[in-house]
Amino acid sequence: MRVFVTGATGFIGSAVVSELIDAGHQVVGLARSDKAAASLTAAGAEAHRGTLDDLDSLRSAAAASDGVIHLAYMHDFSEYARAGTADLRAVETIGAALDGSGKPFVVTSGTMVATPGRLATEEDAADPKAPALPRIASENATIALAEHGVRSSVVRLPPSVHGPGDGGFVPTVIASARDKGVSAFVGDGANRWPAVHRLDAARLFRLALEAAPAGSRLHGAADDGVAFRDIAEVIGRHLNLPVVSVSGEEADAHFGWLAAMASTDNPASSDLTRKLLGWDPTHPTLIADLEEGHYFEG
Repeated sequence: MRVFVTGATGFIGSAVVSELIDAGHQVVGLARSDKAAASLTAAGAEAHRGTLDDLDSLRSAAAASDGVIHLAYMHDFSEYARAGTADLRAVETIGAALDGSGKPFVVTSGTMVATPGRLATEEDAADPKAPALPRIASENATIALAEHGVRSSVVRLPPSVHGPGDGGFVPTVIASARDKGVSAFVGDGANRWPAVHRLDAARLFRLALEAAPAGSRLHGAADDGVAFRDIAEVIGRHLNLPVVSVSGEEADAHFGWLAAMASTDNPASSDLTRKLLGWDPTHPTLIADLEEGHYFEG
């Protein structure tokens, strides 16, 4: 299958590209720069020059593909709403290019589109009051494409997609601990984050491309929910820092833009995903990955 992948040189995308090529697929990756194009060529993929807001580029690459995996996102939390709008336009553009084709289109969402405070399942629609609000419109648009002859599916990723090279939320929590001199959690720290290793996530994207039914919501959660207090305790131990509780009012000062997510209870089940696609995570869990120590080097 000739697969167009956006976000192909990112932390997760690069693992997805390798997973697809190893499974015998031909990969065309979206490249914003010469460096990205060279990285894709070195990985055995073809580079397609363009950006997430270059809709003509997205349209042409999608139309020439046998399927699309959409991973790219503008991770600029100072322009939260703009990032969501750009993502929705990209989904709509690619979806229109695939209209009536029966081709697979796998779009990235997050478990934080679900209602906080209870175990989310793949049967739960996105909650308009959920923390990951900008993702919701794209997720709903993707599911709706199933009515337009597209084998569309959504992979909801946890707040922690971890592994060597991670530049996401957990490294941000670690940086806050280093900066403030304490490893913190909010309140009693019982709120939970689901998590998945990037290589297990990559395999799920491939399985979704190959076999997910139209209109599927999938959960890439290897850990259903890791208590934030447990994450803070591992960080404190590795950095030799005290582990403390901060109040909700103090969370902004400690965690900055991540404060709301640091206090969100977001457990998520992947039972239906595992049964549907035979997905079986085999790589280290979040706590085991943190204990390996690579997050604290340098």
